[in-house]
Amino acid sequence: MAQSPRLEDHQIALRVLREFQPGQTIALGTGLPSRLCGVAAPDSGPRFLAESGVLGYHCSPQGNTRGATGSSGVFDSDGFPVSLLPGSCLSSLDETAAMLRGGHVDFAVVQPAQVDSRGSFTHWTSAATPGLHAPGASLDLAAGARRLVAMLHHTAADGGSNIVGECRGVIDGAACVDLIVTDLAVISVSRDSGDSGDSGDSGEGLVLTEVAPGWRADDLVALTDGPLKVSPHLTEMRFDTINGPIPENVPAKVYESGPLAVGDIPDGATIMIDGFAGPGGMAHYLLVSLRDQGAKDLTIISNTAGIARVINFGTPPGRQAIDHSILIDNNQVRKAIASYPVSPSVSRPSAFELAYRKGEVELELVPQGTLAERLRAGGAGIGGFYTPTGVGTQIAEGKETRTIEGKEYLLEKGLRADYCLIRGYKADTLGNVVYKGTSRNFNSVMAPAAAITIVEVDEIVAPGDLDPELIVTPGIYVSRIVKRPADFSAYE
Repeated sequence: MAQSPRLEDHQIALRVLREFQPGQTIALGTGLPSRLCGVAAPDSGPRFLAESGVLGYHCSPQGNTRGATGSSGVFDSDGFPVSLLPGSCLSSLDETAAMLRGGHVDFAVVQPAQVDSRGSFTHWTSAATPGLHAPGASLDLAAGARRLVAMLHHTAADGGSNIVGECRGVIDGAACVDLIVTDLAVISVSRDSGDSGDSGDSGEGLVLTEVAPGWRADDLVALTDGPLKVSPHLTEMRFDTINGPIPENVPAKVYESGPLAVGDIPDGATIMIDGFAGPGGMAHYLLVSLRDQGAKDLTIISNTAGIARVINFGTPPGRQAIDHSILIDNNQVRKAIASYPVSPSVSRPSAFELAYRKGEVELELVPQGTLAERLRAGGAGIGGFYTPTGVGTQIAEGKETRTIEGKEYLLEKGLRADYCLIRGYKADTLGNVVYKGTSRNFNSVMAPAAAITIVEVDEIVAPGDLDPELIVTPGIYVSRIVKRPADFSAYE
């Protein structure tokens, strides 16, 4: 009997597309993964991130003709022109890598030359240059996405298996692949060493879960070098997409009010709150909402710890600026991590300064530039970094030091938080944010470093109404959006 045909590349892409849900972010590597964009409908829900830095794009399925003319200067991971979707944004390579390392991407898709039984892989670009290690961005894709899909042909040109017990080439991603989709099968990769139970789908190693039409499990076992278990729930691969326009039950990012947006902040939470000095760039409406919500025992991370209230930064006569002080006065703060926690006026101490003198709050003092870098590192998935700032001062006490090229450096660790309250100028409903003037100072670097980022803006617009070139904070970092009431004042 004649062998059934193998899947075409676009069919492999259609099967991979079934893994994604509306609202998810999917990072696509070079090669076969770029096919996903061509088979997905523009309104399919998932948004693609290319190695080039474009987030939210579409292309036609006709290979090198993707994106009519390319006159916009926007290209995918393979360098082909693509079309921007409403709500798209553009990032630099370091920002794109930070999205991956920081855990902000739901899926990444790569094309390995080989995948082994542990889910380690050698990328096709490394295999294509014998004697040279050329992984490109595959290491970034492997390091940060919540799930990694390998998309490849089951066998090589010489007939040998690309699914092996152990990769024969250099390792570009170590024990990171979760799912393998080939022109013959779907194979799950489990690194669970516990009891596999009765399902047969768990346990450690490779498990065959789906086969291409016309193929049998025995065929796949024979064509696979790596040890391959067969799931008792084995099915035939399907290629109808299960995603479509974003359904109504997908949680919206726009909240009706500040109290609703901060309502679930628990006692003991760590919260980033912007604030350079004066009232500019501070999420005053969210601050008031948090004060009224009443969560206690908070750790706040901020540049200042409330000095706008005691120093005149243009405060109208008889009024007080809203800043971190309202949380201090309400006995909600246990600790502050800040670079400028005290008033520059001895005669007008801040609320935090008074509480600190009484032993009611704790303080971790961080130089301003180091604070910004610790925030950036936290959001970018970097555990720590060395800096010369603070060497030989009180800041260095108890910290690891290292001499690099004859100069002493301190080890500083990245900062992350449970929540972040930031202030923008405009946002679209996808969470893309633009700022006004210098208000982006700490707002933009804080946004990626929190599990839940809440932004307060003056105006909320539809996707596509913001210039992609002007978006500073991509919506991938923003969980909730609140419009500041038109009659709200930054002063009490």
